Amino acid sequence: MSNPLPDPFADRPDWAPLPPRPVETVPATGGAELRGRRVLVGLPGLGWRGDLRADERVVQGSRTYVPVIPEHEWYRAESEQVEVFAPLVPVERVWVETIGERPSPTAPTASGIRLVSLDAPNRRPPTPVFEADAVTGRRVVHVDSGVERRDLRAVTETYSGADGDICVRVTPELEWYRWAWRGQAPTTLEIPVHLLWLE
Repeated sequence: MSNPLPDPFADRPDWAPLPPRPVETVPATGGAELRGRRVLVGLPGLGWRGDLRADERVVQGSRTYVPVIPEHEWYRAESEQVEVFAPLVPVERVWVETIGERPSPTAPTASGIRLVSLDAPNRRPPTPVFEADAVTGRRVVHVDSGVERRDLRAVTETYSGADGDICVRVTPELEWYRWAWRGQAPTTLEIPVHLLWLE
């Protein structure tokens, strides 16, 4: 979009929904349980790859590894109880996604170019869907009455719903990936855009 829509919650009135808590990354070298968790792999200074899930650590000799599975394969393995190939990645190259703390409402928001460190994966704060150029296939969070529903994917771009609301259709991630491996169309839910954030 060349002209973004004005923010209807610019001064955050009391009825405006709060954004979801941000996703943060922590090294997998900590003691957190890894099975089924979203992870990123890579090397500091080189880059990072996401949309992966982990299994529990494996120790071979004196080294610790993490079996890492592409997210679509992890969902297929869990749903259909099949075995899938999981390469072993050294634990020091794996970062685990966690849900962080909500920033204070008075925290300043940065604009313009944002420089990041290449020492660790960097995550963006949640972005309101109405500010995004494209949302189809992206991870979204539905926040309604303070409750966060995660593990959702946007199936459409924004459109005008039957009641005149600007909406996006979303589906659970399992159904998003099942659509790919079975061709089975997902069940979707129409959500007003002001209740959705990109994760």
